[in-house]
Amino acid sequence: MTTKTKQKINEIAGKIKTMEIRGALDIAIAAASAMKEVALESPDSELISNLNSAGDKLKSARPTAVSLPNAVNYIIHLAKINKNNKIKLSSEIEKFIKNQENSLKKIAEFGSSMIENNDTILTHCNSDTVVEILKKAHDCGKKINVVCTETRPRKQGYITANALSKHGIPTTLIIDSAVHLIMKKLKVDKVIVGADTVCSDGDVINKIGTSQIALCAKEMNIQFIVATQSIKFSTESVSGTIVKIEERDTSEIAGADELPGVKIMNPAFDITDSGYVDVIVTEFGVIPPQAAYGLLKEKFGWKLNRDES
Repeated sequence: MTTKTKQKINEIAGKIKTMEIRGALDIAIAAASAMKEVALESPDSELISNLNSAGDKLKSARPTAVSLPNAVNYIIHLAKINKNNKIKLSSEIEKFIKNQENSLKKIAEFGSSMIENNDTILTHCNSDTVVEILKKAHDCGKKINVVCTETRPRKQGYITANALSKHGIPTTLIIDSAVHLIMKKLKVDKVIVGADTVCSDGDVINKIGTSQIALCAKEMNIQFIVATQSIKFSTESVSGTIVKIEERDTSEIAGADELPGVKIMNPAFDITDSGYVDVIVTEFGVIPPQAAYGLLKEKFGWKLNRDES
C-alpha cells in the first residue's frame, strides 16, 4: 500500500473507534469505500495481502459492530474472485455499497407498515434504521409519539430525539432508568431498536441497556421489534464464536480523579435473548428471530461454505 492509502485506512479506523463514524451501516459503507481504494491501487500480486492488512486494521476499531468485519470480509471475497479484473471488482464493490444504502429505504417501508395510528413507540440509542422507519410512518400520515432514552454515557438518544423532533414527530426524552415507569405511564405500544449484531440463534447485541428494556417490554406484553440490515447478522456465531462485547474508556463515565479507588466498568453493548424479541425487520422482510440462521445461510452462503469446508 502507498503511504497515502495507509494513512486513509488509519484515518477511517480512528474515526470508527472514536465514533466520529458511527452507526453500523455508516461503518460498513466507510470500511467498504476504504477497502475499494486499497484494492484499486494495489498491484495484482499484492492485492489480497494489502486488503487483509487494511481489513485487520479496520476490524480492530469496533469489535462488536459485526457490519464492519462482514463488509471487510465481503470485499476480500470479491477481490479473490475478481483479482484479475479491477474494473469488475470496482463495480461489484460499488454495487455492494449501493445495496447497503438502499437497504434503509426497504426496511423503512417494512417497519413503518407495522406501526399503527396513534402508537406510542419507545426507542433506545440512535439507529438510522429506526429513525427512517419512524419518519416513514409519520410521512404516511400516521400520528405517533416517540419516547427516546438518553442512552448514557454518550447520550446518543439526543441525536435520535433531535432528528425526530425536527421532522415534526412529537418526541419525549427520558433518562435510561425511567424506562419501566414511562412505559407504564405513557402506555407505550411498541419498542423499536436497532442492532449492532444479530446472532444465528436470533440473539441481538445492541447498545447497553437494550436487554433491560426488552425485559420490561416482555413483562408488560409490549411488542419488541428489532430493525437492522442483514449485514449485521453474524456468520461467526454459526460456529459458536462469541461476539466480543466492547469495553470503552471509563473516562466516558467519570474522570480519573472523581472517584478515587472506585472501579468503573463501561460495557458498550449487551445481549438480548431471542426469546424477548418478537420480530426482526430486515431489507428482505420481517422475520421471527428463529429465522436468523436461514437468512444467514441464504445471504452469506459464500462465507459459511468456506468456513465449514
